[in-house]
Amino acid sequence: MKDMNKTEKMIEFIRKSPSMYHVISNMEEVLQKSGYERLDEKESWALQKNRKYYVTRNGSSLIAFHIPKGEARGFQMVASHSDSPTFKVKENPEIVVDEKYIRLNVEKYGGMILSTWFDRLLSVAGRVIVRKNGVLVEQLVNIDKDLMVIPSVAIHMNYEMNKGIAYNPQTDLSPLFMMGKEKQGFRELLAQELQVDTGDILGSDLYLYVREQGRLFGGNDDFVISPKLDDLQSVYASMTAMSESTPTIYMNVCAVFDNEEVGSGTKQGADSTFLQDTLERIRDGMGYTREQYLRMIADSFLISADNAHAVHPNHPEYADPTNRPYLNGGIVLKYQGSQKYTTDAVSAARMKDICDRAEVPYQTYFNRSDIAGGSTLGNISTAHVSVSSVDIGFPQLAMHSAVETAGAKDTAYGIRAFEEFYKE
Repeated sequence: MKDMNKTEKMIEFIRKSPSMYHVISNMEEVLQKSGYERLDEKESWALQKNRKYYVTRNGSSLIAFHIPKGEARGFQMVASHSDSPTFKVKENPEIVVDEKYIRLNVEKYGGMILSTWFDRLLSVAGRVIVRKNGVLVEQLVNIDKDLMVIPSVAIHMNYEMNKGIAYNPQTDLSPLFMMGKEKQGFRELLAQELQVDTGDILGSDLYLYVREQGRLFGGNDDFVISPKLDDLQSVYASMTAMSESTPTIYMNVCAVFDNEEVGSGTKQGADSTFLQDTLERIRDGMGYTREQYLRMIADSFLISADNAHAVHPNHPEYADPTNRPYLNGGIVLKYQGSQKYTTDAVSAARMKDICDRAEVPYQTYFNRSDIAGGSTLGNISTAHVSVSSVDIGFPQLAMHSAVETAGAKDTAYGIRAFEEFYKE
């Protein structure tokens, strides 16, 4: 029951996080309640031992750190990402059809399974830049109503549909928004939600999200289904462990990056200098010499946490013959010979030891040798900060679907393992 409660809290965190900006805002709320102080990259940092801090970048990435009472030997870091595959709303989005329908012009963000977005109630969330009293202000927005749908074409109009369709994102994936005969409605809806004039909206980063809320299901409530499990399950577990842990001889770090689903190559992505900049500013704020800092880096460890593929019940043949993770089987250690996953013998042994001490089960994952896999944060981050790293994740099905399925026990396993790591 305790493990299920943690899963239900994770579901609620996801429900409150319809965009990457909301993810970070909700993290800030949790961290502040746990005594973390907000820092600003534009300001000077005066840091002290036995204090907790966090800094954000772009409103969509965050790094929190907890300085121990004594001298820190290094950094104990967990990294995950705030974004998920979705559709981004374009500027001037209204498209009028036959002077009857208004649909929205959107583009793909990340590599989603397109078919899973059809016939689901959707809405829009993100950030808007508005002018108030001559000042540009960033505001979060979530149109909290059933706002639109991407309707399927009826089987009677395409009897070949069940043989497979190559969807065109421009023509097939535009959501139906409202009735109307001229371009209108969307900007007015935003202005009404934000209580501003339409002319004061000067910019926006808005994304579609699925209105379906996460829930437990199965004969014994074995499973959880929810949007954005990849990677908000990892975000929630690392944030929870971070907020409830106290460091001893290492400095705890929780990093959440944006834009992993589109390559991480932004100022707020894992391929930016955000982590490196933050660690170097900790060095300066604590008065460490460069040699002390480099010694700390050499004694640091990174857990790159991004969800993993479980064996699919209908297609077990897609899994590697001997490395076959299952839902509710615990943390998955991810390996790849090309080093897109950074796990090696040393980092795997350390992660397994952490799991053993936390009494958490673990599993191993390799891609089939004839199926190309994805990549994640670990090898990108360690290109900027050279530390030993392990790639792990929670097992799930239907990765990059509009809704995904995971095990009901695995979130609690992750929290326990991260807490054990953070107290080393």
